[in-house]
Amino acid sequence: MPHGRGPHWDERHDSFPADFYDSNICCQFALHRARCRPDLVDHEVPAIGGSSVSEEASTPIRPTWVPENLYPYSSHFAEIDGSRVHYLDEGSGPPLVLLHGNPTWSFLYRDIIAGLRDRFRCIAVDYPGFGLSRAAPGYSFTPVEHARVVAELVSRLDLREATLMVQDWGGPIGFAAAGRHPDRFVAFIIGNTWAWPKSDPSTQAFSRFLGGPVGGWLIRQRNFFVERIIPAGVRRKKLDKTVMDAYRGPFPTPESREPVHVFPREILASRPFLADVERDLDAVRDRPALIVWGTKDVAFRAPERRHWEELFADHRTVLLDGAGHYIQEDAADEIVAAVRQWRPADN
Repeated sequence: MPHGRGPHWDERHDSFPADFYDSNICCQFALHRARCRPDLVDHEVPAIGGSSVSEEASTPIRPTWVPENLYPYSSHFAEIDGSRVHYLDEGSGPPLVLLHGNPTWSFLYRDIIAGLRDRFRCIAVDYPGFGLSRAAPGYSFTPVEHARVVAELVSRLDLREATLMVQDWGGPIGFAAAGRHPDRFVAFIIGNTWAWPKSDPSTQAFSRFLGGPVGGWLIRQRNFFVERIIPAGVRRKKLDKTVMDAYRGPFPTPESREPVHVFPREILASRPFLADVERDLDAVRDRPALIVWGTKDVAFRAPERRHWEELFADHRTVLLDGAGHYIQEDAADEIVAAVRQWRPADN
């Protein structure tokens, strides 16, 4: 069932299908992925005992663009309002929820998971339409819908005493989920992001251009976000073909790139949602925050960082010198070290 865009969140707990993968489906997945990704529809088996999360396949078959050596993690899936939501669940300890932005997916967090899974239970989510997740028919790929999905997954996994790490659109989406479940989150790791309405001239120009007809053509026909924005947002190194192919993989067709086009439009179109997120920050701003900030990001700069520092009195800021927008690619080792120092093993 498609999500509405009203203020009320769907609280239904649907049953979950069993194994996701079979070779025929995955071959189709690797070759073609439509907007709502019907090529991923598989034979559904009712969940046993009301389980809310499906087990990963014993021998999972993934699309060829997923590099197993870089992403050696087991896949998990949850059925949420008709969307098949893919997530990683690695390590042990208090939960660490990791949320990506545009046009990335949980692959973005691969090195951070490797560095922190001895201290945290790392849960990295792909929003419907991104990564290995499949969107339900009628899903509109808006941040309010993604936030509902994340909040529902947090609830179904019964995560408590959790830390949330956000970057890019992960900020509004993650803090919307935290506002929904403030009792489940105890701390935040904040990368280059925001969680309030923005309408400065550069924001307006970006949203109107890339969220408009010309931007839509560039994104759908030229895969502009993947081919141009990701490389431009990684300042310290050049991403190799294997990594770039992992970011290209979810978006092989113009139709499959619609979720990427929605996000820039929604910077302005979702101002009421962003105002709600900002308001709900009051429920969690007493928690500690680690701010890890790339200094060469052209999207989020010192004013946004200072806003976060003002919001969270109990904060520690670590500047990632020379890192661009995609800090997880540019500075994973520094982020891991900062988190380990901020949250020592004996805490």
